[in-house]
Amino acid sequence: MPEHHRLARTLSWPHLVALGVGAIVGTGILTLIGVGAGKAGPAVILSFAIAGLICACAALAYAEVATMIPASGSAYTYSYVVFGELIAWIIGWSLILEYSLVVSAVAVGWSGYVTGFLASLGWGLPLDWTAGPHAGGVLNLPAIVIIGLVAAMLIAGTRESATLNAVLVLVKMAALALFIAVALPHFDQANFEPFMPFGFPRSGPSGSEVGVMAAAAIIFFAFYGFDAIATAAEEAKNPGRDLSIGIVGSMVVCVAIYMAVAAAAIGALAFTRFADSPEPLALILREIGSGWAARLLGASAVIALPTVILAFFYGQSRIFFTMARDGLLPQPLAKVSSRGSPVRITLFTAAVVAVIAGLFPLDEIAALANAGTLAAFVAVCAAMLVLRRRSPDAERKFRAPLAMLIGPAGILGCLYLFWSLPQKTQLYFLIWNALGLVVYLVYAHGRAARTRARA
Repeated sequence: MPEHHRLARTLSWPHLVALGVGAIVGTGILTLIGVGAGKAGPAVILSFAIAGLICACAALAYAEVATMIPASGSAYTYSYVVFGELIAWIIGWSLILEYSLVVSAVAVGWSGYVTGFLASLGWGLPLDWTAGPHAGGVLNLPAIVIIGLVAAMLIAGTRESATLNAVLVLVKMAALALFIAVALPHFDQANFEPFMPFGFPRSGPSGSEVGVMAAAAIIFFAFYGFDAIATAAEEAKNPGRDLSIGIVGSMVVCVAIYMAVAAAAIGALAFTRFADSPEPLALILREIGSGWAARLLGASAVIALPTVILAFFYGQSRIFFTMARDGLLPQPLAKVSSRGSPVRITLFTAAVVAVIAGLFPLDEIAALANAGTLAAFVAVCAAMLVLRRRSPDAERKFRAPLAMLIGPAGILGCLYLFWSLPQKTQLYFLIWNALGLVVYLVYAHGRAARTRARA
């Protein structure tokens, strides 16, 4: 690639582990635990375990394929190499949906915590400017503000952003440890009965689905931050080693954290009392009489949730960047600054996600983001299986164990989660991809062919 289309190699494996943990541990446990509990009851712990197991299969596939194809673009790039341009476009189009909505969803979750934290200090903000039209407001202004600040961080430089992210991840870990320490003495076994009040499979009317799998399909959102690590392949100093450590290491750490926090939360307070809260962990601490801990947790969420926004915003801008570099999106967007960061695509991404975060509710954003992610995970698991058959002797700096079991398990698990999503979400996802195929046939395919001809 010419220099103005090349990303600078500035990241080592500690940066990547921190990027993954920063992306994984965030809105999923701080906010979506309430949404999940409302759908599954105490069995939301089982929902976390199922979503984590499926993500672990996908993470192992990602780690193998990412070290074989250490280029920016994540599942989009892997699909391009293994399956060709059309499948790559479909996956890239799905990733655009995923990352845009994840950044928006986390910004909405951050807004809920900052609003609650300021209210606990006596500085309540007006509803009109802290919620979208769905909740009786006009615009979620705090969500838009934090997106703008994170965009400015990324424009400042990748390594600088990653270093600050590592510091903020430590703050977040300390806050969750505090929550567990304060909530555990209030543990009540009775809060786990009945354990599975809404059953295991998805059930209920459209728009109000419940069950363990309905919850897993939503809180699956909480686990897939490792995807953002794969987008950093071109900027890793030693991608063969660093990517596998970052992806697998962050997943192991985060599954353990989620199970511990979920058990402590439900044990401390009946799930019906925090299911609809925009800041469920802080609410639990206030309800058990630990207002000081709730304020500390709220402050840490305000400070540290932007690490999730940063990780996914980073991934979104790199997906856009790689697709633009391949000619599938306008190529001028793929130009990097003198510091090696793609400023134009970052500003474009900020504008898109700010509109979504300002106007739409958290649960609908998270569900639609999951649909895009599940498509990408299926593609990566399939790519690992195809490469094992097509290129069995190729160098693999990380080999997924039991690949012929892990790959199909990841594919089938992701398909079951997609089936468990709300029916409205499934419809929106199909409409989005139908629109994507029109864009590909009318615009992207011809532009990409001309780009290849000039190369």
